[in-house]
Parts: sequence; structure tokens; C-alpha cells
Amino acid sequence: MDDRSRGEEQTEMSTSTAPHPAARSAFSGLIDYAGLFPPAQLSLAQAVEEYERERVGTCAWMLGRFILPASLLEAEPAGARGPLSVILDVPADPRQWFDALQGRVRGVAEARAAGAAVDVFEVPLPKLLAQRDTHGAAIGQLRAALDRGGLAGIPTFVEIPRDDRWAQMLAPTMEALARLGFGAKIRCGGATPDAFPSVDDVVAFVSAAVATGVAFKATAGLHHPVRGHVGDGAGRMHGFLNILAAAAVAPRAGLEMLSRIVAEEDAAAFRFDETALWWREERIGDEALRAARRAAFVSYGSCSFSEPVEDLTALGLLGPA
Repeated sequence: MDDRSRGEEQTEMSTSTAPHPAARSAFSGLIDYAGLFPPAQLSLAQAVEEYERERVGTCAWMLGRFILPASLLEAEPAGARGPLSVILDVPADPRQWFDALQGRVRGVAEARAAGAAVDVFEVPLPKLLAQRDTHGAAIGQLRAALDRGGLAGIPTFVEIPRDDRWAQMLAPTMEALARLGFGAKIRCGGATPDAFPSVDDVVAFVSAAVATGVAFKATAGLHHPVRGHVGDGAGRMHGFLNILAAAAVAPRAGLEMLSRIVAEEDAAAFRFDETALWWREERIGDEALRAARRAAFVSYGSCSFSEPVEDLTALGLLGPA
């Protein structure tokens, strides 16, 4: 089931007054729940309880998948409920990566056979050891592992390591992902300032993904709709609405406009009406929002579901209450 269909299904559980149609197009199923991860770090039982509570809440239509590591799914296959976005957690050392990956794939295949509702994979690529190395070999190994494990049809989002070669590797890595049918994943924050990508880095990622037709997920640091907050890691936090707006206009906009959108810190610059999201005087119609959610910015992981919803509500961005 794709994100749009899941969002429409979850609407049936929601008792909220309908938001503007354009806001629904923008936010349906956008927020994958990552309560197991920092800073929340709930136990599996606590996280599942929170997820199930939000699934019947007034904003359930915005809730996406439950994120958990494959290692935990293998250890407690009956503990998590779907739909699941499973992180194939493997060592970053390329000398161990492929063997560990194959083991994780086998474990998840067994969990799926036992009834686990695995909907999506998220996979961190290994580090590059030498200057001549590229990510192409690891991406090919990932495709082979999933094919052999009978999991080729599951959408898979690949996280590109952010190191001193990240900018150099971005374009060829996106091309390899497109060629082998994978999505991408960007990490937008963390425990230290250097974990927060710059505006230019985010723009480069979004632009490269859209140019190659690679859908993407985001994770970490996107607690708020609009850029401007300072995170626990003392980095400037990006806004998920900024990134969504940039993804939606990327097919027709240059890098200068994308940079301005991603860097925007004035929440009043964003507004919805019945048929569009507006960034200042730039209209992003409902069709463009739907296309962006379907083929570009698919979802992002957040350890809190209530925080982004409360922010959107306080800013009046969900429409009629």
C-alpha cells in the first residue's frame, strides 16, 4: 500500500474536522513514528502503546509507519504491529556489511513469513574505505540480498553516509539508486552540530533526488514544520514543511529558490488554502503536493507524533479546526 492509500485508509479512524484539502495532500501519512529512537527512546511496549493510541486519534490521517530496527524485530517478532518501516541495522564497516546485511534480510523474511507487516526497508550504506571507492558496489549487493531473500518488492530507502566525500558521491549514488529501483534517505540532525546538514546540503540532496526520480525519506532533527529551532545537538533544525515545499517546486525551480525555501525561518511565509500551499508568493498546487508526496518526499521519521502535529495546529497550517 502506498503512502496516499494508507493516509486515506487512516482517515476513516480519524474524528477530526477535515483540514484544507491541500493540507491533507501535504501531510497524509507523512510522519513515521520513531519512538524507539533518541531522544524519546521508549521501550518497545511503550512505543507500540503510543503508536496505537495515535492511530485512533484525531490526527491519525497524518500518521505513517512504525519504525524499528531489524534486530529488534528478530528478537521480539510479536512485539511490533504494522505497518512497519524496518531499518536493516548493520555495521558501517564495509568488510562486515554484506554478510551482516544478508543475515538481517533472512531474519526479516522469517518475521514476514510469521506475519510481521513489513512495509518498507531503510538501509544505511557502509563507509567508504578508499578514495577510489564508490557506493555502487554496496547498492548492487543490497539489490542482490533483497532479491535472494524474496524481498525485492518492498520499497527500500538507502541512507548515504555524510562524510567528506558526500557531495562528490551524491550524484553518482542517486543515479545508482535510480537504476536499481531504490529510494534515498537523508539524516537531518543528531547529537552533535555536525550531524545537522547545511541548507546547501539539503538542497543538493533534494535536487539530486528529484532530478533522478528517486523518492526519499528523512530522519532525525525534523521535529518542527519550519526551520529555526535549535536542537539538543546545538544544530539549527530543518523544517519538514520547508523540505516538502522544496521537493514540490524542485521540478520547476532553480537552486537559488530551493535554498530560500529550505532556509526560510518565518512560519508566516507558509500558508494553505483549499487548493494550494503557498510559500510567500509562490503557489504550490494540490497536484504538485500529491506528486511530491508520491514520488519525492515520501515521509520522515519522528520520535514524537504529537509535537509536529501541535506545531502545525498552533501555526494554523491544518486549516479549519
